[in-house]
Amino acid sequence: MNNLNYKTGNFVALDLARWAADLRYEDLSAQAVDDAKRFWFDSVGCALGGVQTEDARILLEHYIAMSTGDGPCSVFGTDATFNPVDAAFLNSHLVRALDFNDIYWKADPVHPSDLICGPLALCQAEGLGGRALILATVIAYEVECRLAEFGLPGIREYGWHHATLSGFASAIACGRVLDLPPNQTAHAVGISASRTGTLGAVTAGHLTMMKNTVDPWASRVGVEFSLLAQRGFTGPSHIIDGKEGLCHTMSAARVDGKPCQFDLDLLTTDLPTTANDTFRISDCSMKSFPVEALMHSPLSALMDILSESCPDQSDIERIEIEVIARAADILGDPTKYRPTSRETADHSLPYAVAIAIADGKVTPAQFGEARIADPSLVPLMDAVRVVPNESFESRFPEEQPSRVTLRLRNGSTLSREVSQPKGDPRNPMTSEEVMVKFHGLASATLNGEELERLISRLRSIDELDDVGDIII
Repeated sequence: MNNLNYKTGNFVALDLARWAADLRYEDLSAQAVDDAKRFWFDSVGCALGGVQTEDARILLEHYIAMSTGDGPCSVFGTDATFNPVDAAFLNSHLVRALDFNDIYWKADPVHPSDLICGPLALCQAEGLGGRALILATVIAYEVECRLAEFGLPGIREYGWHHATLSGFASAIACGRVLDLPPNQTAHAVGISASRTGTLGAVTAGHLTMMKNTVDPWASRVGVEFSLLAQRGFTGPSHIIDGKEGLCHTMSAARVDGKPCQFDLDLLTTDLPTTANDTFRISDCSMKSFPVEALMHSPLSALMDILSESCPDQSDIERIEIEVIARAADILGDPTKYRPTSRETADHSLPYAVAIAIADGKVTPAQFGEARIADPSLVPLMDAVRVVPNESFESRFPEEQPSRVTLRLRNGSTLSREVSQPKGDPRNPMTSEEVMVKFHGLASATLNGEELERLISRLRSIDELDDVGDIII
């Protein structure tokens, strides 16, 4: 199934580059355009909220100190200007900083909106308008989502982070903005992916600021190395399916005695080419909680319980959470019962459950240092039992099943099972909920007049002559 291609030179990176080069804005479906605008609206809100984080402060201070101050590109939350490479990285990090942006999880989890600020920077630098940005956004989503599906079971199971895959998608989207010929985009893919191999340690155990930085780094290299490819710099276009490329090197990995496999055909079969086709962007989920993706189903179930019956904390004896095995491993390991950083707390199911019960909500405000260190949450966290449910495995990833059961001291139970979390396309956030999320994030950075002006621009992003108008 890996279909390694050592000799012919007809590598999949070139096939994807040809598809992207041929795709035009007019070829996009109305749904894809609407979804791109919706995810841009959400991503800008996340970026404006991300400005308030400590890691964003450090990065902005560092890059402002290093900048010449005369670049063509803007960054959210600052008046400083940057070159397109640094702007892509900083804006991508701001979108990612709160772990509140989109999610697509098949074999591997990916956040396609981590990559769209690369095209944003290039569009601003090149003087391109909103339609070029929407086209590149849809391309980034299409390639990144397919990469999330083609691993069997996925590179995360072999100890690698999905940012490893993002370098491929980032370069293709950026190459399209620059209108590179397919062979140059394929070179950009090879250069970019040579630099984005990322070990899974960044999201294992105690999490650090690198958790929200590795995918933005892939966005950065997509910009830089597309620009290099434009100048004639070359890279290994066989980086996916050729000798010692991704499929070749990963084939030595084993899980449960089985070798790593990739469905290469999935990357290029039925790529959408007309307005009547379905684009992967329409299958992406929007986060309703600022936490790791697999926490959304159990939190959705818990919030359903609490909306109907809200027991006193002292009456709760045990909180049982049944999830798929990988969710239990990621979200319920010992480090997650005593998080000491925001990065670990937003990957901690015990912590998220505790604040949901104690505060009645799960928002970025619950992930400040003081709240994380609050000893009053310890009894609730210790009451949480995260256990794998074997029967859920066959339902994932088509569903994300979880069951939450509150066992009360009087012997009664409150239980709810959820298959699709809030924000999934099959259980979407309403327009009102999306707007509440946006206002909650952006209002910390912008005043009311600025907010209304930005909302108007985002609603008509495809009509903008200057995409820099959305960066305020």
